[in-house]
Amino acid sequence: MTTIPTTQRAAVYYRNSDVRLEERPVPQIGPGELLVKILASGICGSDVLEWYRMKKAPIVLGHEVAGEIAAVGDGVTRYRVGQRVAVSHHVPCNTCHYCLAGYHTACETLHTTNFSPGGFCEYVRIPPIQTDRGVFPLPDAITFEEGSFVEPLACVVRGQRSANLRPGQTVAVLGAGIAGILHIALAKALGAGRIVATDIAEFRLNLARRFGADAVFDARDDVPQRVREANGGRPADLVIVCAGALAAFKQAIASVDRGGTVLCFATTDPGVELPVPLNDFWRNDVTLKPSYGNSPHDATVALQLIAARRVPVADMITHRLPLEETPKGFALMSTPGGQHLKVVILPHG
Repeated sequence: MTTIPTTQRAAVYYRNSDVRLEERPVPQIGPGELLVKILASGICGSDVLEWYRMKKAPIVLGHEVAGEIAAVGDGVTRYRVGQRVAVSHHVPCNTCHYCLAGYHTACETLHTTNFSPGGFCEYVRIPPIQTDRGVFPLPDAITFEEGSFVEPLACVVRGQRSANLRPGQTVAVLGAGIAGILHIALAKALGAGRIVATDIAEFRLNLARRFGADAVFDARDDVPQRVREANGGRPADLVIVCAGALAAFKQAIASVDRGGTVLCFATTDPGVELPVPLNDFWRNDVTLKPSYGNSPHDATVALQLIAARRVPVADMITHRLPLEETPKGFALMSTPGGQHLKVVILPHG
């Protein structure tokens, strides 16, 4: 029987350039809860949005997690010690107006739930609501590193599902960071007819091509024109914005075809407003929609896609770092144009 320590190491976020390794208590669990030993935790692009994260600093971040159940609380019968799992940090109530209407990511419960602390530590406590609907057993063939992609891929699954991507459509992905690469790989797996991608970094453009893009070009070019050139003179059926720059959103609006959709997967800094040609959108049946988070169903689909090797997430990892090098990981992820795509922290590695 594995002995659970009383204290643990945690990478505590103060700001992107100030992440400190500190000693924190291992959380105690109660009835209906789990204690999970974190074995892989991905750094998300949202983790390095300082305006978003510093409001709660100091804080232990990390919501893309996979690990092993170290302890089971009273009343938990579905899971056992030693079981390999991925865990969602946000889960819906499944009973409110928004959940019943199918808008699970608009649920106030989803916006406020979390496990504690975040995944950039050695052990986390999984509250009862996550234990009930946010724990996903990993098949033996899936590594913990791959399991840490369940959450980010689920967000991409939800985005493309809500945008109603159909086989044969042309998809333009603006921004080829990890979110953009996941969108490219999923669009390919779902049968997109042609995929084009943009970025300002040659390194990422090469990765976009590797994971399924048929054409890539510099985001500083005339993007709407380049999309048309790559698509037989037509704009794209679906344009997915995976870069937070306002210029990318403006390019998307100018790159979408009649009857098409602009999916705002990325967000901007607070207070940024996007001018929309309402008359053109009205006449041409264009949809502009955002996508945030994911539901338990999306996480289940993401896990199935990873298990079936439809989306090769392991190949997207460029850096695997021990917990003490989490500050390096944040430095990488917050540096534009670097030679990195996905950084995964291995707390026990």
